[in-house]
Amino acid sequence: MSGWVAGDGPPVLLLHGLGDSGRDWDPVLDGLAAASTVFALDLRGHGDSDRPGDYSFELMRDDVLGFLDAMGLTSAALVGHSMGAVVAVLVAQAAPRRVSCLVLEDATVPRPGDLHRPPLPAPDGPTAYDFAVINAIRAQLTDPDPAWWENTATVGAPTLIVDGASSDQRQEFLAASAARMPDARLVTIAAGHDVHRDRPDGFLAAAGPFLRRHGAASL
Repeated sequence: MSGWVAGDGPPVLLLHGLGDSGRDWDPVLDGLAAASTVFALDLRGHGDSDRPGDYSFELMRDDVLGFLDAMGLTSAALVGHSMGAVVAVLVAQAAPRRVSCLVLEDATVPRPGDLHRPPLPAPDGPTAYDFAVINAIRAQLTDPDPAWWENTATVGAPTLIVDGASSDQRQEFLAASAARMPDARLVTIAAGHDVHRDRPDGFLAAAGPFLRRHGAASL
């Protein structure tokens, strides 16, 4: 797992979406780094990270925990977009003491039966990621472990869910997720699925104060 660091303050790990990389956070990196030490990671199969050919949400969860160990971080705030939001929640479920707070952008762990993501055909040309990761993750979104959703009720870390109003179905799902989590609140920023890219000022206005309020719990 590769990444880079910016800023000075409590640690914040940025976890990107499927097919993206840590560079996807560039529109909000400076704003987040104003009060935090920000690590923008490339999850396995993406960006400059290794492409081992073996991909799952659980492996990415374990990679994040391994990164915390390697950096000597007792805990950190996790900010995840789409796939990265699922990874962030799984980290919080597996190791609650390692997570000071969560910011989940337009996603959280899937509910069984909600999503149908059939396999995609391989592209004709090269991609900036290992294409094998795409269908591995899509398969888990289609048929998720039911324990992921059940265990959202055990995630005690302060949580901000950012709803991009990308669809009525997703809004209902995110509201249900917030209702299940003991210390979660939902904010809506009408931007579609990629809030941090399409409405960076709005994303920072919501996530920045939340991280400043709760991220220091990691120290």
